[in-house]
Amino acid sequence: MPEATQDDYPTWLGMVFVFNLIIGTGALTLPAAFARAGWLGGSVMVLLVGFISYVTVTFVIEAMASANAILHLRSVLKRRTARAGASDSDSDAAESSPLVSEEGTPFSLASRVEMGEMATIYFTGTGVAVFYLCLAIYLYGDLSIYAAAIGTSLKDVICAAGNVTDPHAPCWPDHSFTRIECYRACVVATGLLLGPFVFFNVQKTKYIQILTVIFRWCAFTSMIVMAVSRLIQDGVQGHPGPVIPTGIPSLFGTCIYSFMCHHSLPSLLAPVREKRHLTWTLPLDFILIAIFYILLALTGVFAFDKLDDLYTLNFLENPGEGFTRVIDYFLALFPVFTLSASLPIVAITLRNNLQAILVAGRRNSVTCRALLPLLALLPAFAVTLLTDSLSSLVGFTGTYAGAGVQYITPVALVYCARRQISALMPSSPNPHRSPFQGNKWLLLVVIWCALGVVLVTVNFFTSVAHPP
Repeated sequence: MPEATQDDYPTWLGMVFVFNLIIGTGALTLPAAFARAGWLGGSVMVLLVGFISYVTVTFVIEAMASANAILHLRSVLKRRTARAGASDSDSDAAESSPLVSEEGTPFSLASRVEMGEMATIYFTGTGVAVFYLCLAIYLYGDLSIYAAAIGTSLKDVICAAGNVTDPHAPCWPDHSFTRIECYRACVVATGLLLGPFVFFNVQKTKYIQILTVIFRWCAFTSMIVMAVSRLIQDGVQGHPGPVIPTGIPSLFGTCIYSFMCHHSLPSLLAPVREKRHLTWTLPLDFILIAIFYILLALTGVFAFDKLDDLYTLNFLENPGEGFTRVIDYFLALFPVFTLSASLPIVAITLRNNLQAILVAGRRNSVTCRALLPLLALLPAFAVTLLTDSLSSLVGFTGTYAGAGVQYITPVALVYCARRQISALMPSSPNPHRSPFQGNKWLLLVVIWCALGVVLVTVNFFTSVAHPP
């Protein structure tokens, strides 16, 4: 049976947690992506990706409720078989018959059924392996992005202002230590300081979530307010075009990464008390997030003539005086504070997924406990050492692995869930079913995903063949 939640919270707090989960590193790379794609093209892309992301969120919720029902059915049949000593044929007949639950509707979100467990319920062995592989690739990319964001932020705080665009420029005047060497040193230091936590288990609590929400709200609100202040004082500094077609593909991957929440959704929704309110609170949450993204990006592209891949670093290039200077440095170090707490958790999640793929059944092996954390950390940090391009990491992770987790997996889960439910419980309505019924919605998501991946891939090979 799935794990029942021991702690619960009101619906509004659950939506705050979803907001906090989505608003992360991806939001900090949106302004630069907007500048390359155009302010109008960027706004339209955020709205489109946000809508498709919400559609697939409803697919995950429906699949989770169906998984609860199927597990409930198995539990009821097991109890009946144990009580009555039924034969195998009787048990098979009972399993193929419609379920009339003794406790009301079997469809529920009360028990947490993670996407990995849903995959084992709905998919065959090959499908489960593909799911875990896709999730592992996404987590590797996530880990590389976190390490790169921390290293880039520390490098720009440590190094003196100067030629920030040339990675081989000196970190300080009259020194041979370059900015790229400082970046790599910061990445290595991050791995040495945070890596040991991956050998243990770390659990997030509700109160840490609340503190993180407050911290992020302060940082993002400060960025918007300070960008608006610069617009009022200095006027419009950036002049992006309305639509720049060559920048749309890279923005696609960034937007997918910015709306990612699907892999953690069951853990956040299971403890929500009044789940019937999710039908209107979740879309409201996504609307607020889309508005927030557009507001953050638009104020940034017009307030600055050039934008860093990590938006927080723009406030460090020309720091103000007094309290404004403190805020500028706070924003520059904001990714370090938040991502340092999240990086071990992402690495532990990756370690657990690698364990499920590679060494299922030998979880307590000393060799596994020693090697799996290294297998999770070393490839991700090796990629981070090879490149400091945060936009490339976000675009690749969001487009390929992110599209698999956010689009293809929810479509496959809900499709298989509907087939199994129609066979096992044809007369039992699912109160948490997605409002986007019909195979046309599944096909629309797949076509959207394929179109985006093709555009990004073509753009990548074009840029390699004809570099700017």
